[in-house]
Amino acid sequence: MNLYAIRAIYKFEMARTWRTLMQSIIAPVISTSLYFVVFGAAIGSRIKEVDGISYGAFIVPGLIMLSLLSQSISNASFGIYFPRFTGTIYELLSAPVSYLEIVVSYVGAAATKSILLGLIILATAGLFVPLQVQHPFWMILFLVLTAVTFSLLGFIIGIWADSFEKLQLVPLLIITPLTFLGGSFYAVNMLPPFWKVVTLFNPIVYLVSGFRWSFYGLADVNVEVSLAMTALFLAVFLAIVAWIFKTGYRLKS
Repeated sequence: MNLYAIRAIYKFEMARTWRTLMQSIIAPVISTSLYFVVFGAAIGSRIKEVDGISYGAFIVPGLIMLSLLSQSISNASFGIYFPRFTGTIYELLSAPVSYLEIVVSYVGAAATKSILLGLIILATAGLFVPLQVQHPFWMILFLVLTAVTFSLLGFIIGIWADSFEKLQLVPLLIITPLTFLGGSFYAVNMLPPFWKVVTLFNPIVYLVSGFRWSFYGLADVNVEVSLAMTALFLAVFLAIVAWIFKTGYRLKS
């Protein structure tokens, strides 16, 4: 494996983050804090506790997951789309760098940014409500797996998109609504029986549930199922990326 190439691409992508610090880090933190203040004040005044946890603390894992998913996709999709847009992707493809090294570099950088952002949001939330992390190892594991998985999805979107508008299509029209409807701001057991069943078809439920369990030991679905579903998403996106490079989809034309 060409570690020099991986490090070069990774450092380039991370340097872009520091050049656009306001957009990459500060803006998402402020946006998530506003979510926290609005939802915590508006709904928290009516719902004091959920399963023995104060509502403000209950929504913290969901807010982190909301930001983590959107930023992972955004970082990875733009990271690979921009070289395609400028044409520099062909220089990279003709260099002695394998497809695996390209994916590891871009996805690794996007996941690193998202994890860093998630930890900053977690620290910020601690200023508003008392937090506890009962299972720190599992919290980090879910954080890393989710960031890598959805960075892979972002990488796929960046290859598929042929315009800047399409880069935002999936995050805005699919991921964000699914996250809001995936138990980020409520417990699934609060829903009527029919909607409980419907909600279980939302893949984001498993991510949020597993992540919240690592904080409070509370889960809408079994934590083993959440972990298995996360691993399944990761495997599916890896398979799609492998197919893209095998066929040259939108890379060789």
